[in-house]
Amino acid sequence: MNESFYQSIRSELDVLKQAHRFRQLRTGVDRGFVNLSGNDYLGISSRQDWIEEFLAANPPSNMGMSAASSRLLTGNHDFYPLLEAELSDFYQGRAALVFNSGYHANSGIIPAVVGKGDLILSDKLNHASIIDGMMLSGAEFRRYRHLDYGHLEEMLKERAGGSRRVLVVSESVYSMDGDVADLRILVELCRKYGAILYIDEAHSVGVRGARGAGCCEEAGVIDEIDIIIGTLGKAFCSAGAFAIVRPEMKDYLINHTRPFIFTTGLPPVNINWTRFILKKMPAMCKEREHLAALGEYLRDGLSAKGLKTFGSSQIVPLIVGENGPAEELAAKLREGGFLALPVRPPTVPAGTARLRFSLHADLKQEQLTDLLELL
Repeated sequence: MNESFYQSIRSELDVLKQAHRFRQLRTGVDRGFVNLSGNDYLGISSRQDWIEEFLAANPPSNMGMSAASSRLLTGNHDFYPLLEAELSDFYQGRAALVFNSGYHANSGIIPAVVGKGDLILSDKLNHASIIDGMMLSGAEFRRYRHLDYGHLEEMLKERAGGSRRVLVVSESVYSMDGDVADLRILVELCRKYGAILYIDEAHSVGVRGARGAGCCEEAGVIDEIDIIIGTLGKAFCSAGAFAIVRPEMKDYLINHTRPFIFTTGLPPVNINWTRFILKKMPAMCKEREHLAALGEYLRDGLSAKGLKTFGSSQIVPLIVGENGPAEELAAKLREGGFLALPVRPPTVPAGTARLRFSLHADLKQEQLTDLLELL
């Protein structure tokens, strides 16, 4: 073995430790704590009655525990087309295509849709999976200032007609700041300049909209967005992701998206659990309303204490600044019974280390009152 190689690895790890940026895997971190670091926004993981209902109607022995193949070979088991048809109904008849994860979807769909000679205009705070998809595409990409649609329009004006395809990419709810994109403005700009619109709804599917179909439903623009990405591992408390597109785009993605083509499918039991939750989703209005009220309550409470926060969703950041103090504050909150892990660069910009309070619908307002008192 090349010992100098491993010495260089150890040196790089030491740099991370000194900068308070060293990451470690944890197990059982939420046991005994009020968990404010998860993405189970509707609290479905605590619904033991639903788990029992699902298992009673769907014995695992009847479902299969592994796809054992890619979907294009023998892994496209019968539950897949059922789920995609149900997602299509959920999104007003548009076509649906299921992926193994949001990362697979973003890192695969973007390079499938655009390439050399094309242009991508991306919000500066878009997720790492979107950035990786842009880099893999070979297209030119530029980033507009976060939620600054005047800046985006300047870029669109500058390049109108100058590229084969122009793709505008935005999230709807941003996972680190908790703020929300204006989808109506994005739709108008893309229509005006002939751009393709790609919206990642990872943190809004299940949470926003009358039936839980995300910010695109809330804004009434489902039919006006070219590609909608939703995740199943957050508010749906399952695994996987999906794209909502036109039928010809679905066929195109099946034939051109490498992470879809070359990945073993999701286990049948997983797909059927997602179908079970999808049927419950439209009726979870009280959970969505309660979650929105919790976010407003905590954000107002932090602001009243003179603490820096922003956004308008179930994700409530508390900006600390430097990495060390963010770690110290997280440790003190753990002593008080709250799990709120620190978020540090490169996940967020340098100097903006934070605690991200990720709320869920089975929290009580009294617990957030206790949190504010502890802060």
